[in-house]
Amino acid sequence: MTATADPAGAEREIGRARRRKEDARLITGATRWTDNLQLPGMLHLAVLRSPVAHARVTSVDVAEAARMPGVITVLTGRDLADEQGSLPCAWPITEDMKAPPAPPLAVDEVNFAGEAVALVVARSAAEAHDALAAIDVDYEDLPVVLDVTRAVEGGADLVHPDLGTNTSATWVFDSAEAGTGGDVDRAVDEAEVVVRRTFRQQRLIPAFMEPRSVVADPSPDGVTLWSSTQVPHILRWMLSAVLGIPEQKIRVVAPDVGGGFGGKLQVTPEEVLTLLVARRLGKPVKWTETRTESMLSGHHGRDQVQRLTLTARRDGTVTGLDVDLLADMGAYLRLVTPGVPILGAFMFNAIYKFPAYRFTCTNVFTNKVPTDAYRGAGRPEATFAIERLMDELAAELGRDPLDLRRQNWIRHEEFPFTTVAGLTYDTGNYEAATDRAVELFDYDALRAEQAGRRAAGDTVQLGIGVSTYTEMCGLAPSRVLGALRYAAGGWEHAALRVLPTGKVELITGTSPHGQGHVTAWSQIVADRLGVPFEDVEVLHGDTRVAHRGMDSYGSRSLAVGGAAVALAADKVLAKARALAAHLLEVGEDDVEFASGAFAVRGTSTTLAFGDVVVAAHVAHDLPDGMEPGLDAEAVFDPENFSYPHGTHLCAVEVDTETGAVRIRSYVCVDDVGTVVNPLIVEGQVHGGLAQGIAQALFEEAVHDEHGTLTTATLADYLLPSAVDLPHFTTDRTETPADSNPLGVKGVGEAGTIASTPAVVNAVVDAVRHLGVTDVEMPCTPMRVWKAIRGASTDLPTTPAAGGGLGSLHPGSPGPTSPGPTSPGPTSTGPAPTPSTGGDA
Repeated sequence: MTATADPAGAEREIGRARRRKEDARLITGATRWTDNLQLPGMLHLAVLRSPVAHARVTSVDVAEAARMPGVITVLTGRDLADEQGSLPCAWPITEDMKAPPAPPLAVDEVNFAGEAVALVVARSAAEAHDALAAIDVDYEDLPVVLDVTRAVEGGADLVHPDLGTNTSATWVFDSAEAGTGGDVDRAVDEAEVVVRRTFRQQRLIPAFMEPRSVVADPSPDGVTLWSSTQVPHILRWMLSAVLGIPEQKIRVVAPDVGGGFGGKLQVTPEEVLTLLVARRLGKPVKWTETRTESMLSGHHGRDQVQRLTLTARRDGTVTGLDVDLLADMGAYLRLVTPGVPILGAFMFNAIYKFPAYRFTCTNVFTNKVPTDAYRGAGRPEATFAIERLMDELAAELGRDPLDLRRQNWIRHEEFPFTTVAGLTYDTGNYEAATDRAVELFDYDALRAEQAGRRAAGDTVQLGIGVSTYTEMCGLAPSRVLGALRYAAGGWEHAALRVLPTGKVELITGTSPHGQGHVTAWSQIVADRLGVPFEDVEVLHGDTRVAHRGMDSYGSRSLAVGGAAVALAADKVLAKARALAAHLLEVGEDDVEFASGAFAVRGTSTTLAFGDVVVAAHVAHDLPDGMEPGLDAEAVFDPENFSYPHGTHLCAVEVDTETGAVRIRSYVCVDDVGTVVNPLIVEGQVHGGLAQGIAQALFEEAVHDEHGTLTTATLADYLLPSAVDLPHFTTDRTETPADSNPLGVKGVGEAGTIASTPAVVNAVVDAVRHLGVTDVEMPCTPMRVWKAIRGASTDLPTTPAAGGGLGSLHPGSPGPTSPGPTSPGPTSTGPAPTPSTGGDA
């Protein structure tokens, strides 16, 4: 979107590619991260973590550690058992959901490797970490439960024997029962084609730039807690609830935060422990994790087994979708753990017109780190499943995958459209985004090249992947969250303070961690009030300054928080207009506002916004009943989600001798509604693409048979760098949302949601003619090579040495990585006999 002009000819801020205000200090390091804080008399906390995944803690000997230099105190779970409480879960998805107690510091039992079992407080961080080695813990091993499928089978060992089951909850949505669609079982019985697949969403680690850090500073008036968090307001509320401290006695500050991706949407054990210890000792205390601690104990993401059935007519029209999920919760339920897969429940149908739909999710305990929100939170998992299924259906029918999607998607003239999952998509144009992507990608030429390579038996094959997606952003209408049993609302707050000099202070309840809120929010205010962009100061992340808010996650910041900013600015402008009319001695309807000035319609008489500000402040001549000043605040609670969408196309080259994958071309055309700042949008899209591609090709949290995380360092957990990623060709279409006054839709998660299936579809497409129907993520060279050999019995059974594309892809996973998947189903019988295959 290009910047436009207002009626007076001034350039608008909305749509302007402003460089981010905050970048100068963030990029140069001239800012304050939590770990930079140095308070007088501050002590340092270090945490001892369990090396085993499941065991009774029979004894903890801290005597030697307590005698070490600089050590102030050493505490165990038993020392804090009466005051540490249990970490909160804010999303009880069913009435009978099972949620075991989750003490911040283990008392009698550990349930995942990395769980905290003791802590040391010392005068320096080095002395605290040195003392950890002197703590002697005796463990009595218990059976380890790691496989989510076996965990729910009869006779499996139990993570929490007191619960009597490894199932936390089962949540079901059935379109026939909800009245939003037909019966899935009937759709299967009557189907001409049935495609069944099982896909694995591997476990991922939110590898944010800045490791988590907490500083607690107690005083007679309460406690101030600085934390590298996405959710200062929620954290304050939950700390009060867990520890019984009056909420007004807790101040939470999120200073500049170096990334989150959902990984800092949490109430962590360390936040509770640091606060408790600081209050006990009466001194400020700091905890900062190492990178390995972050990967061992911070929550993980994804980790689902997706058992899927799609039904269709032989002409390609989809008729039903049945989704049966097993979602790995890990050992405990963290803040929104059980609700993450439920968010995906409403997106498996995606942009398609399914007549019948059923979603069943079983949340399962294992002896692993708890899972929780990770960029996209449930929506990437759903998009991956349906976009892979649509490719499988296209292959089953011998159809072009883009044509099959066009046949089944919601057409632009059908909006607003209520889906089989019960959501109403307000606006969209899938045709426009797809046509533009196809044009940029040169789709037909690539298909022709692919056919030529196949005919020639080229060892390097070309694959083309398609992903046409939508997602639900702007979490969320409070009434919808309430219906889903979530403990909090989805509104957002903003306040404007117009200072006597005409400068503006904006207080926002959102809490950025790299998204560019300060810049975008300044643009919204400058556009609404006609003040210079530079004159807007944005305050955030401090519960004593921004006293109300629901924070940042779920692509809600702009669609909900930015909308609240716009509404607050509109209130300021409305009051200023009334005052201007009074000062100009005309009716309000006769006053126009443009380019920072009020004018009497049809005349040359004007009054600058700054003059109105002064008049409001000095209050010498106000209309009767008008209070001095132009301050205003607003709360926005959306009536609906917003639904960005787009089309992502990926071309990959796969070396069939080595399994190496190289992305040759990547095109995405996204529709995120009205664009406030194109530079920020482009950055969000690029970052999202990197994370989605990383899931497809690189990242995986791997545990050995004992439950030890074998990818606990960045030497083992493979994050792509810039050289591992392709050049992206990006563009946008624009259909403004109806759900908020800005028309915005959200962009923070779009790239992550859409890119993973685009890449995997491309990899499978490259070797499908060899009999491959799936490659389990991440699609490493070894997995791709094994899939090819498993499907083609006449090929060599050892990888080719070197050559091809082998040097273009990082190495294959270690011996603990899962093996290849089985070939998928083939068609059996002519129409109208259903084509039913086994699980892939």
